[in-house]
Amino acid sequence: MGKEREYQVDTSFYLYKNVIKRILDISVSLVALIVLLIPFLIIALLIKFDSKGPVFFKQVRMGKDDVPFDILKFRSMYETAPHQMSTSQLNNPSQHVTTIGKFLRKTSLDELPQLINVIKGDMSIVGPRPLILSEKNVLNLRTRNGASKVLPGITGLAQVNGRDELPDDEKAQFDNYYAANVSLSLDFKIIMKTFIDVLDERGIKE
Repeated sequence: MGKEREYQVDTSFYLYKNVIKRILDISVSLVALIVLLIPFLIIALLIKFDSKGPVFFKQVRMGKDDVPFDILKFRSMYETAPHQMSTSQLNNPSQHVTTIGKFLRKTSLDELPQLINVIKGDMSIVGPRPLILSEKNVLNLRTRNGASKVLPGITGLAQVNGRDELPDDEKAQFDNYYAANVSLSLDFKIIMKTFIDVLDERGIKE
């Protein structure tokens, strides 16, 4: 009886993790892109009027199985800003952020183009946040404990438990826990908590 129950749990875990989650990712992302089409166009125009440069910002991030990919964001910095660095690594981040960029970052609207990454299969809606390649400490901790075996996400367990305020080892612990316990209920809780945190501007720092 115990073995049968364990088999059922394992089956449902892998079915959701490898099949259902991907179907939900594509479905939700497609609907969101359609609904957000007009807001996307408005943001794009504001970015173009605010400063010179492209609407979208591309940056190399580490993906599933330690395979790098190009993440998409709305550009929130001037073109002269260093491209392959995290904001926390800049000496004076505020001098690089555009006027509209400050609003986009404050509201997390700069992250919305990652819905395209989700459809492409680079990312999931929920998963460990994709890091730049130089953040080796957290990346090594993730690889060692299995968190690199799942798709990175637009939001994740570490993001709703402190986000930028967490030290590296705690970020990795949350990411590793998520990878080992992926489920529909956990994803739903993370998404709901993300909306609350964005409205309250929790855990965000430049």
